[in-house]
Amino acid sequence: MPIFLRQALLRQGVCAAALLLAGGALAAVDPVVRAPAGAVEGRTVGDLDVFKGIPYAQPPVGPLRWRPPAELPAWAGVRPAREYGAACVQPAPRPGSLYADPPAKMAEDCLTLNVWAPRGAKKVPVLVWIHGGALVGGASSKSLYDGAKLAAQGVVVVSINYRLGVLGYLAHPALSAELPDGVSGNYGLLDQIASLRWVRRNIGAFGGDAGNVTIAGESAGGLSVMYLMAAPPARGLFHKAIAQSAYMISTPELKAPRHGEQAAEAIGAHVATALGAADIAALRAMEAEALTTAAAKAGYAPFGTIDGRTLPRQLVEVFDRQEQAPVPLMAGFNSGEIRSLRFLAPPPPADAATYEATIRARYGDMADDYLKLYPSSDLGESILANTRDAMYAWTAERLAVKQTALGQPAFLYYFDHGYPAADDKGLHGFHASEIPYVFGTVDATPPFWPKVPDTAEERRLSAAMAGYWSSFAKTGTPAAAGQPAWPRYDADAAYMHFAATPEPATHPPPGSYDLQEAAMCRRWAAGDQPWNWNTGIISPVLAKVAGCR
Repeated sequence: MPIFLRQALLRQGVCAAALLLAGGALAAVDPVVRAPAGAVEGRTVGDLDVFKGIPYAQPPVGPLRWRPPAELPAWAGVRPAREYGAACVQPAPRPGSLYADPPAKMAEDCLTLNVWAPRGAKKVPVLVWIHGGALVGGASSKSLYDGAKLAAQGVVVVSINYRLGVLGYLAHPALSAELPDGVSGNYGLLDQIASLRWVRRNIGAFGGDAGNVTIAGESAGGLSVMYLMAAPPARGLFHKAIAQSAYMISTPELKAPRHGEQAAEAIGAHVATALGAADIAALRAMEAEALTTAAAKAGYAPFGTIDGRTLPRQLVEVFDRQEQAPVPLMAGFNSGEIRSLRFLAPPPPADAATYEATIRARYGDMADDYLKLYPSSDLGESILANTRDAMYAWTAERLAVKQTALGQPAFLYYFDHGYPAADDKGLHGFHASEIPYVFGTVDATPPFWPKVPDTAEERRLSAAMAGYWSSFAKTGTPAAAGQPAWPRYDADAAYMHFAATPEPATHPPPGSYDLQEAAMCRRWAAGDQPWNWNTGIISPVLAKVAGCR
């Protein structure tokens, strides 16, 4: 039915849920929401009102590329919101990748979001999902992130697109000189902050509570959650946080090389040179897809920039100084994180003796503790486990430790669930495998994803996880009907173990967190060593340092 006719009928008091048609039958009417940003028309899907592709900020493109997002003026009339917006331009995925699921549409104009709202919702909790993809790829339109089943738990689900890759994170001296605050980079993070500001202003019109917003994300989305927790401009825009498989690694600083990382501006200058661009105008003149592909081929890897404004300090320091957002937190990691990300782990050495000698040379007085946790008896498994723990397990538990110290509730989880198609490929508990259970999208996984069987066991686990996540968004405490209580992390280092069923436990593998924390502390003290994938047999030498274990 034409929008003008629906609007006329609505003005006459006709119910938005149904129209009386000529034969006396009732037909569903697509919902129209009048928000401060403007009116949008979505679709009715079961008991939900769904809106897709709503712009939340003015995209700086072409000659305005690499500027903070600008507030979008309210539009006139009713804007159709039935199709996902374009994802940010991104390189083609690696052929055959488990995660290969290229977006149907890509554009530099990509600052849109989607809303799933229970029909008739009034001031219900809001969960904002930030997709992963190494800050290089991904999209809110992936079927894996369909918010319908999670919204059916009684929350408004919002998913966002944001700038990625070189378009989202490039820093450069000339870009810093353009703005009064003298900084550059972090554009994708600024987009995320702009989306949260949009939520604060507009989500009430969709039935959401702007005073009860949870940010959530996995992998680079989890990294983004930590960036938002550390970013002063994001303070007060959210009230709880969920970080799934996040990684609290070292991050380039804007002007100076520190912790073994080049300065972000120097990285940007190198990219410009590699692309044959004489200046920023030449980079802005490049077509977005060509620029993105060329930068990726030149080795550009996007990360946030420590600029003293949006990101004031390294993440580890922000959390050590208790300067992060004081909000309830849920964080966790998966048992097989590196099984689907083997490129992050070094190849095993020739034999056990070489492995042990290398670890002793690099870990020194900590080598015995290391070898107890990651023994030479199974080199392949030990290398996978240490890489996982140094990146994901350490981060998750560190978040729980630091939020607890801040006096906030913290809930830790360990996703250790397998099923035949994954286990047969050696992918038990692989990176991101918890996502379809949280969203209830186990039947909508990407093409190369090991297919989840349609069994009662899988459905029960998905229902439990959706219950825990939605409950946390509502109250700050994860709970699920018919499932065990999820204890706070607190003094017992409690966590929820998701295997065949959810089971509470305490004290994750003893010694792992302490070892990885000590390694990071020594690298921080050295001042010239990053803490990220260079762990285990490729770790720098970790000299004993006062103040570190």
